[in-house]
Amino acid sequence: MGNRGQKRAETDDGLPADKRPCSSLDNRASTSGTSAQTPVNSTNLSQEDMDTSSSDSESHHSDEEKDSAYGSCDSDEMADMDQRQEIYRGYQQRRLSDDHSRLKGVLLSLSNEVEESALLAALTELCELLPFCTEDSLSSVMVQSLSPIVVKLSKYESNPDVMLLSIRAITYLCDVHSRACNYLVKYDAVPAICQRLLTIEYLDVAEQCLQALEKISHEKPLPCLQSGAILAVLKYIDFFSTSVQRVALNTAVNVCKVLPPECPPSLMEAVPLLCNLLQYEDRQLVENVAICLIKIAKQVCHSSEKLDELCKHGLIHQATHLIDLSSQTTLSAPVQSGLMGILVKLASGSIVAFRTLFELNISNILKDILSAYGRSHGTPSLIMVDSTCEVHEVFKLINELLPSISQDQDSNINRDKEIFLLNQPDLLEKFSTDLLPVLVQVVNSGGNLYGCYCCLSVVNKLVYISNSDLLLNLLKSTNISSFLAGVFTRKDHHVLMLALQIVDNILQKHSNVFLSSFVKEGVLYAVDTLVSPNRRSQYLFQMFNGIQLSNDQHQRSAAKNVQNCLCYAFATIPSPTSEARTCKLEKDSVYTLAEHIRSNHFAIELSNCNEGTSDIFQNLKEISVSLTDMVNLSINGEASNLKEPDFDGILHKIMSQLNGKDPISTFEFLGSGIVKSLLSYLSVGCRSDKNGASSHDVFTVEKRVEVLGRLLLPSSDLAVDPYLNELIHKLQSALSSVENLPVMLNHGSKQRKHYAAVPYGRSNSHPCLKVQFVRGEGESDLNDYSGQVLSVDPFSPLDAIVGYLWPKVTGKRARGTNSAISPSASGSPQRGSPEFIDSESMSQDLQEMQEDKPKLKQAESGEYVMLRQTCEVHPDSGEQKQQNSFVQEDSNLISICSNCGDASSNLILYLNDHHLDHKLTLYQAILQHLTKAEQENVTSASLWSRTYKLTYKRVVKSKQGCLQHQQAPCLQASEKNLAYPQYTPFFSNMFASDLTSDVEKSTPAYDILLLLKVLESMNRFRFHLISQERVRSFVEGRISKLDDLKVSVACVPQNEFVNCRLTEKLEQQMLDPLSVSIGGMPAWCSQLMSSCPFLFGFEVRCRYFQLAAFGQRHHQPHVSSESNAGGSNSRQQNGSSLPRKKFLVRRDQILDSATHMMNLHASQKVVLEAEFVDEVGTGLGPTLEFYTLVSYEFQKFGLGMWRGDHMSCTASKSFEAENSSGLSSLFGLFPRPWSSEVSNGVQFTEVIKKYTLLGQVVAKALQDGRILDLPFSKAFYKLILGQDLTLYDIQSFDPGLGTTLIEFQAIVERNKFMKNSCKKKWARKTKPRFRDTKIEDLCLDFSIPGYPDFVASGCNSKMVNLNNLEEYVSYIVDATIRSGISRQVEAFKLGFNQVFPIKYLQILTEEELEHLLCGECEVWNINELLEYIKFDHGYTASSPPVVNLLSIIREFDRQQQKSFLRFVTGAPRLPHGGLASLNPKLTIVRKHCSGSADNDLPSAMTCANFLKLPPYSSKEKMKEKVMYAITEGQESFDLS
Repeated sequence: MGNRGQKRAETDDGLPADKRPCSSLDNRASTSGTSAQTPVNSTNLSQEDMDTSSSDSESHHSDEEKDSAYGSCDSDEMADMDQRQEIYRGYQQRRLSDDHSRLKGVLLSLSNEVEESALLAALTELCELLPFCTEDSLSSVMVQSLSPIVVKLSKYESNPDVMLLSIRAITYLCDVHSRACNYLVKYDAVPAICQRLLTIEYLDVAEQCLQALEKISHEKPLPCLQSGAILAVLKYIDFFSTSVQRVALNTAVNVCKVLPPECPPSLMEAVPLLCNLLQYEDRQLVENVAICLIKIAKQVCHSSEKLDELCKHGLIHQATHLIDLSSQTTLSAPVQSGLMGILVKLASGSIVAFRTLFELNISNILKDILSAYGRSHGTPSLIMVDSTCEVHEVFKLINELLPSISQDQDSNINRDKEIFLLNQPDLLEKFSTDLLPVLVQVVNSGGNLYGCYCCLSVVNKLVYISNSDLLLNLLKSTNISSFLAGVFTRKDHHVLMLALQIVDNILQKHSNVFLSSFVKEGVLYAVDTLVSPNRRSQYLFQMFNGIQLSNDQHQRSAAKNVQNCLCYAFATIPSPTSEARTCKLEKDSVYTLAEHIRSNHFAIELSNCNEGTSDIFQNLKEISVSLTDMVNLSINGEASNLKEPDFDGILHKIMSQLNGKDPISTFEFLGSGIVKSLLSYLSVGCRSDKNGASSHDVFTVEKRVEVLGRLLLPSSDLAVDPYLNELIHKLQSALSSVENLPVMLNHGSKQRKHYAAVPYGRSNSHPCLKVQFVRGEGESDLNDYSGQVLSVDPFSPLDAIVGYLWPKVTGKRARGTNSAISPSASGSPQRGSPEFIDSESMSQDLQEMQEDKPKLKQAESGEYVMLRQTCEVHPDSGEQKQQNSFVQEDSNLISICSNCGDASSNLILYLNDHHLDHKLTLYQAILQHLTKAEQENVTSASLWSRTYKLTYKRVVKSKQGCLQHQQAPCLQASEKNLAYPQYTPFFSNMFASDLTSDVEKSTPAYDILLLLKVLESMNRFRFHLISQERVRSFVEGRISKLDDLKVSVACVPQNEFVNCRLTEKLEQQMLDPLSVSIGGMPAWCSQLMSSCPFLFGFEVRCRYFQLAAFGQRHHQPHVSSESNAGGSNSRQQNGSSLPRKKFLVRRDQILDSATHMMNLHASQKVVLEAEFVDEVGTGLGPTLEFYTLVSYEFQKFGLGMWRGDHMSCTASKSFEAENSSGLSSLFGLFPRPWSSEVSNGVQFTEVIKKYTLLGQVVAKALQDGRILDLPFSKAFYKLILGQDLTLYDIQSFDPGLGTTLIEFQAIVERNKFMKNSCKKKWARKTKPRFRDTKIEDLCLDFSIPGYPDFVASGCNSKMVNLNNLEEYVSYIVDATIRSGISRQVEAFKLGFNQVFPIKYLQILTEEELEHLLCGECEVWNINELLEYIKFDHGYTASSPPVVNLLSIIREFDRQQQKSFLRFVTGAPRLPHGGLASLNPKLTIVRKHCSGSADNDLPSAMTCANFLKLPPYSSKEKMKEKVMYAITEGQESFDLS
């Protein structure tokens, strides 16, 4: 029998061996190199380095043992070492003396008039001596003496060898002595070298001149510039090789570093040469040329004549070609920005450049750049005004390509621009049509304040300079009214001023066209709010984020001294740093313009009865008020005859209005209060009632959610009701309009070590915050710790900082703490303190601190307490393990348990009199405070440069002492409604939890988030809700057949709940270099991800999961191919920076090998690689094979793990030997129930061990990016994600049992309803039946169907009847999804948590977790196969064998496809993303056979996903061989 490990002869096949993964040593780059001064044999050095490295790694532990066993060297060894050092010092002294003597001889020979032969000999000896000299052996006197001689000899034109050697000596002198350049310049070496380059006679001399000039220019650029070095190195550059050309351009770059105010003529003469070099293909060469031109343009930007001169040589054409995204020459980001800056300067000062850019269709290039910038998710990488940022330069260029509309900037160049555009309306229309949509897109994507201001500035110019017809055409396809309404949610006065100017310009030209849409979208309302905020409702006022014009003169003057004022966003000429920039906005300018617009354009609309709102707005508002009034009446009990069905009519009105013919704007939808009233109806006042909700209220919440669900969810199966879709779209649009969550990027930070004294006293790769702790007023019992400014780890939780501070200010240790937590026992820690903390002791101490945390409960008053996440930081891994504690917070009063010894519960921190939330890290808390205090003007520079004064105070003790806790309100049996079987207060708990602290609860944004959360939950639990409704209908007699209880639903796709704007913001935030953990991002990122993960796309949540679970891992540039294959891109990098551990496994003992592997390495941060015993394969392929085999082992009969495995463990061993086939379940694997009475022995212990191992394997697969072939059921995934199961979940893994239990439950509720009905006599005579059969006649006992040994305690002989049917259903449900499987699930979680905390998975859905863990098994079409499969080494896509193979692959059934994938890649499934995500790509190559190809078999190399396919004579023969190989060749990895 053949297999894929069979060895075959391959004569001409140069590919790696069959199924043999790549060795990391084969691809390892050599680290050896040759020195410029001391050439050595690179081969020998490399081999020596490898041998040394190998011996070091192999003998590391043995050396340590030797050292510990035998101690240090004895006195004889020390004496021998001293003797060797003395010999070495003597050798060095003799060598220095000898070199000095020889140099004197050379100097003497060169000084005298000698023959050319002697001169050449002296120069040769000098060039041999200088490379080995040092500053100690070559004195300054000697250099000064040699310099004029070698400079003189460099002009020795009669003998080229003399010139060559003398210039080489000049080069060596620059290398050896630091002051050599000074002497060489003094004796006119630069003009001499330049002269040789301007009149090239000998190429080797010229190349040596270039090398010498590069050395000198690095130290003395100005003399080189004055001597015309740039022109000299560029004049004949085409004669040299690429490497020498790079040397010449390095010289030019050095010279251009510091250009004088008055550029010499030679500099401008070099511009044509530089512009010509921009056409070259060498990237390094082009980048250096671009740098030179960037420097030159910066220096001459004040002169229009010189800018015009720059335009004459094709600079604009070449620069626009290079910045084009379609350019084949890819330049670095700084150079791209610099080239864009050149165009900015040219467009600013040269009308020639202005015209040329329009003629070159520059708008198309800029549109592509901004579109790519928008696709990279929105928020610009320029929180600071950074002139090196490409996008910033794009905004500047667009601004310069439009004439200024400011009167104070009226100039000749500005007037020329206006005349040109007026005479060329087609160019202006093309420019505007290209850029306006993308500018609107950038603003709508949630860009930061700077990007918003830049886009609005350009839009304002376009609106201003466009004539009426052009403006109408431009705005026809752009919802400008909605766009401007969204802009008015910004708080910055510069942005508001631009928005008002746009509104004014549009209304001046087309008032009759846009006035009604401005009213509908809320633009009128926003303008009126700016003028008279007190006239408007507080809720609508908050819709525009509380925009308000303060009359406080002090605030105005403070705002006018902003360091990075937006008034200077487009400044092309930097102002002196000493000049104080003041805001150019005049006093009351925003208010004045808003008043002008209101009085001139909106006077009539404001005078009508609707006060500037539309009829639709008023209708929605009336409905909203009616619903709110009804809710208030029901809460206060003022309407005794008001019943729940009374709400149905008004809910129908709301939905009909939202889905009506007349479109509803975001302003109308949100401003009418519909969202707020719907939440008020659903929550029954739970959100605002401080006394807590009664059990009746909690039940009413669940009931009202069902009522709303009945309205929103489809009445017919497999149909999606438009009501729900429309409501979701309205909410998403509204959320994107009103949310203003901050994104903080730190692109200026450098990755270097920073010492953080607080709280752990260790070095970090991220910067620290400067903090001064200040004792609060009246805190006399606390010590004053306000000595000096301390460096604090910004990503440490505030609890940890308080834990550090507590012993300092009290002299006491917090419970469970140790002095090792702080770097010093008392006093302020010093920067650079050597007293580092032992990681193990610190981790243990912090764990002890957090073990004392009280468990999460609910307060006696019914108020829901908030979770505080404290972090246990492991210094060695940087991982954070979060524990839960609680604190009840009310305004400034913090009540805690009086006997809590935890330091974090005894101290609170304030910043500017604002309490800091201890759930956050210091960085998050400060960022949150600054964002709210300074609106949108927080920059990265200002955040890190400040010194923060944190005030510490004791917590105010409550008079009542310890808080009393009680469980959540539960329903009494009498309060259960018949329509709510298996009641769980799921939806009511939503209104008690906090979504995010970055959004105020009283704002529309918070209401939108909460309502979206409710709708998303309704969508996920659609089956449960509709099933409950069917049961209710059966109970009340509206349906009579049990078959009518069956439900088939079509849910709204999960991506409908994804908010693109928030997804883009989070994605951009995670790209920040300081996002090394979730604590390094704004608080809303983790809070919204926890409370509303559905708002973010799956790919973004996957990256967030990796960041939260594993931290930021930087991709290594030189990683062997096996580290990158076999998983999706998001998962491959999980282990890229982790060490690798190889482990031997046995094919005949897979689970035993897996148990041993996990026991040793589950908790270690290493990437596991499997190697099979007696096989040669290692790396990715065998590792994926190992995980596949483990997956199959867990599915075998006899383990007692899964439903369907009815064997007892005692019989499993004999059965396993006879039948090794796996369990077959169409609905996935779900734990088999085990009774507590029979599960205490050895049998159940083995089951628990298997579940623990399964948890470890699943977690390790997720961590290392491996694929498992485990078909878990949807219900089991729910258990993994920490979700509770209900009666309705049973149907997902056992449809027969689930359906029967639902029908039994319906009969139970029907029986209750009939007993309580008014027709009691009739009810007693007519008892419900199960499909025309009495319950008693079913002959059911109290055992689990399929598991007769699982019998309830004391119910061995008890039979099921109508009276105890409810008890039977409850028992079966409990045994199936609760008590019968709880210990297995806990064992799984226990094993999982040994690798990483399972709670990080909770941001995923069941389907998403399955994709992440098990990959995909997709149906391939021919287009996908051609696009994602690579053909190489003799094959192309049109080769007949390839065509036949693709046809065979398309004919595979699912099992054959899995076998094929396992044969080629090692895993039977593809990673998430399918073939497109397979890395390396699946590659088909030609296999060269020694004999007939029809007699050979295909082979594979799993490390590279290579399939080596012989050129078979026919498709039939190929199919025969391929099927044989993938079915029989799966059992070993051997040489091919």
